[in-house]
Amino acid sequence: MNTGHTYPVPGRPVGGEGVCAGLPAPDAVPGPRTPARRVTDPALAHGVRRLLVLLCLMPLLVVLAHHTARLPRLSLPVCYGLVVLAGTIAMLYIAYSRYEDPAEGEPRVRPGPEESFPPLPGNPAVTFMLAVKDEVDGIEACVRSMAASDCPGVRIIVVDDHSQDGTGDVLRRLEDELGITVVRLDANVGKKHALVRACELAGTEIIAFTDSDCVLAPDALRRCVRALVTHPELGAVSGHCRALNTDAGFLARVQDVWYEGQFRVAKAAEASFGSVSCVSGPLAVFRRDAVYNYLPAWADDRFMGAPFRFATDRQLTGYVLGQVWRGAALKRRYAGSPFVEEDFAERRWHVGYVRSAKVWTDVPARLGPLLRQQVRWKKSFIRNLFFTGSFMWRRGAGSAVLYYGHVLWVLAAPVTAFLHLVWAPAQGALLLTLLYFCGVLLKGCVWGLAYRIDHPGDTRWRYRPFMSLFSSVLLAWLLPYSLLTVRRGVWSRGAV
Repeated sequence: MNTGHTYPVPGRPVGGEGVCAGLPAPDAVPGPRTPARRVTDPALAHGVRRLLVLLCLMPLLVVLAHHTARLPRLSLPVCYGLVVLAGTIAMLYIAYSRYEDPAEGEPRVRPGPEESFPPLPGNPAVTFMLAVKDEVDGIEACVRSMAASDCPGVRIIVVDDHSQDGTGDVLRRLEDELGITVVRLDANVGKKHALVRACELAGTEIIAFTDSDCVLAPDALRRCVRALVTHPELGAVSGHCRALNTDAGFLARVQDVWYEGQFRVAKAAEASFGSVSCVSGPLAVFRRDAVYNYLPAWADDRFMGAPFRFATDRQLTGYVLGQVWRGAALKRRYAGSPFVEEDFAERRWHVGYVRSAKVWTDVPARLGPLLRQQVRWKKSFIRNLFFTGSFMWRRGAGSAVLYYGHVLWVLAAPVTAFLHLVWAPAQGALLLTLLYFCGVLLKGCVWGLAYRIDHPGDTRWRYRPFMSLFSSVLLAWLLPYSLLTVRRGVWSRGAV
C-alpha cells in the first residue's frame, strides 16, 4: 500500500455532504439527490423502481418459467440450477427494489410499536478502534484515513499487538502528529483480545472498527453514525467495501467486482429485512448498548472444544442479531466481567448496511494468500452457523430465507462441483459438465450486468464471470478442508 497519499482510489470523494449525524436532518443536506426527494412522492418512486427492476429481470424470469413448466421431466442437476437461478433473481429483486441507504433519509417501513429502541443523542461520542500486528507497509495510510474522518469528536485507539517489524515506530510518530491513542501490548494476544482491550477504554455511545489494511473515505464513519442516529432500531451497520489494490493484477480486479456485488446486492438484500448477517471488518459500527455486554464472549469464543481464535465479524454480528434468545445466557456466563457490570437490556436489534459509507481494503493479489483467506472465511462461516443458524429462523421469513438459502448454497457447492467436475466426466456425461459451466457463467454474467447498471460505462463488470468460475471450480473444494481443519487458528485481521 502506498502510504504517501491519503486517497489512493481514483474517484474517491474528497469530502462528505453536510455535517455529522444529529445536526441538519438528512433532507436538509445539500446534494444532487435532495431535489428529487422533495418533489417526488416516495410511494410512487418506490413503485416505479420495483417495476423497472422487474423489467430488467424479465429475461431471467422467462428462462426460469420456461424450464419450471417442465420440472417433473428435468434431472436433479438441472433442478439445482433452476433453484440457484431463482435465488439469484430473488436476491437481485430485493436488493434493488427494497433496499434504502439508512444514511440517506427516513425508511418507508419502521419497526412496529411493540419494539422499543432508545434513541441516541443527536451528536453521539464515537471511538474508532483498530488492532494491528506487523503491518508496517500499510498502517500509516490506514490510520491517516481514520484521522481524516469528518465526523467530529472521534477518539481513535490503535492497539499494537506486539508487532516486530517497525509498526510500533510508525505508530509512535503518528501518535504525536495526529493525537491518537496507541496501546502497546507486551505479548501477542490475537486480534479479538486486542480489540477488546481497546473497548475497555471506550466509554462512548458508538464503537467502530476497521482493519489495518483498509483506507476509508472521509465521510464513511459519519454516514454510519448518521444511520444509527436516524434509525434507533439499528444496533450495528456495515460500510461498503471495495478493493484498494486493483492495480496489483487480474486477481485483485476480479475480487474488486466481486466485493461490490457482495455488498451492493447480498448485504442490501439482508438489510432490507434488518438482518445483515455479517458486519464486515473494513468498517463495522456498533451501538455500545447493542454489543458491549457480549465482547468477553466474543474474545473467549470456543468451538468444538477449542478456542476459536479467528476474529469473526459474523460472530460479533450474531450477538447483536440474537441477543433476545442468547444474550441472557451469555451474560450469566461472563457475569464477573466488567463488560457485563453495565447491564444493557436484550433487544431485537436490526442490523443494516450503509452503501454510501465507502472503504477500500487490500485484497490478496496472489493465489496462495487468497486461498488462505478463503479458508479463514469458511471456518468462520462454519463456526457461526452453529450460533446464528440456531435463531435466524425467528427473525422473520425474509431474513430466514436469505440466511438459510445462502447456507444451503455454500454447503451444496462442493457436492455439485464433485458431481459435475469429477463424477460426470468419469461417467462420460461431458454434456452435463458443459451445462454446469454454462450455468456458472450465466450467473456470473447476471451479477456482472448488475454491476454495470450501478456503474454505467465501467467495463470492469466483465471480470465478474471469472469470479463465479473461480468459486465453482476451486473455492468450493475449500469447505470440506476448512471443516477438517477448523480447530487450527492464527492471528488474522481479515477473517470474516
